[in-house]
Amino acid sequence: MTTFSRHLYTPILFALLGLSNACLAQADDKQPDSAKSVVEQIVDVQTKIASGPHKGFRANHAKGIIATGIFTPSAEAAGLTSAVHLQNTASEVIVRFSNATGIPTIADTSPKANPRGIAIRFKLADEAYTDIVSLSVNRFPVSTPEAFLALLQANAATKADSPKPTPIEQFLAENPSAQAFVKIPKPAPASYATQSYFGINAFKFTNAKGESRYGRYLITPLAGNIVLDEAKVASASPDYLSEELAARLNQGEASFRISVQVANDGDSINDPTVVWPEDRAQVALGTLTLKAIPADSKTIEQKITFNPLILPDGIAPSEDKILLARPAAYAVSASRR
Repeated sequence: MTTFSRHLYTPILFALLGLSNACLAQADDKQPDSAKSVVEQIVDVQTKIASGPHKGFRANHAKGIIATGIFTPSAEAAGLTSAVHLQNTASEVIVRFSNATGIPTIADTSPKANPRGIAIRFKLADEAYTDIVSLSVNRFPVSTPEAFLALLQANAATKADSPKPTPIEQFLAENPSAQAFVKIPKPAPASYATQSYFGINAFKFTNAKGESRYGRYLITPLAGNIVLDEAKVASASPDYLSEELAARLNQGEASFRISVQVANDGDSINDPTVVWPEDRAQVALGTLTLKAIPADSKTIEQKITFNPLILPDGIAPSEDKILLARPAAYAVSASRR
């Protein structure tokens, strides 16, 4: 079987996470927290922070835009993996760019709109697909779903009049990786197409010879990384990123290089809070070329749910607990749209 069936693989994933299909169907705020999985509680708190629920929108990265295009694999890709979309044939892609938070009307200029996200769906034969989900920062604040829930709960519990140290200040003081995440510069990009994106989770890539290496995705704009200064941010439209991307693709194309940063022996492959050194080898997988904003973009955006664990032969997940929890959290969020 070239590609995992989404119908077979999803129940396995939910079983691993202690999340049943019945639990998904019944996921709502009426259940006590004690009866909910960690991922359900994460979605609950994200919804609370965003003053939701906002019907029809995701619990996180609610505001976004869909673009379509082509991915063309490089000659190097097959040396890393036998994955079907990374061989000799180009694939159609659906790409969603997004802002952070579950607020569907968040201004693109808001500091809370960071980190940005990119999700890429590669269309394979027989209606199969595989996805990449990445962020505009090269690390995650914590290494487990339980710690992420605690971070969100601390954020939600912190009010303008909270006594010092506030719940979020206490959490950051006790969790250096989260504090490091907060301190990462997060400037406003000039465009979704002039922003680099990082696969914070590692995957195992295996080639046709059976040789395996772990790596993380890097998605780099061919136009370069371009950010706005404070004056331009202050004068920008609250929807400037989607407006700019639509204008850009109306006039031409936008391209990214997709690569894999390969881990060295001893590098942490299961902890998304750890940034690998820049001197690690990179393998170019190919070029992502965006061509248009489809006329039914909003319909596609509402229906599509990306899943980084729908994987073809030649790519397998690491044991990163954040990675393994992500699809289930997305599924809970999708069930509540």
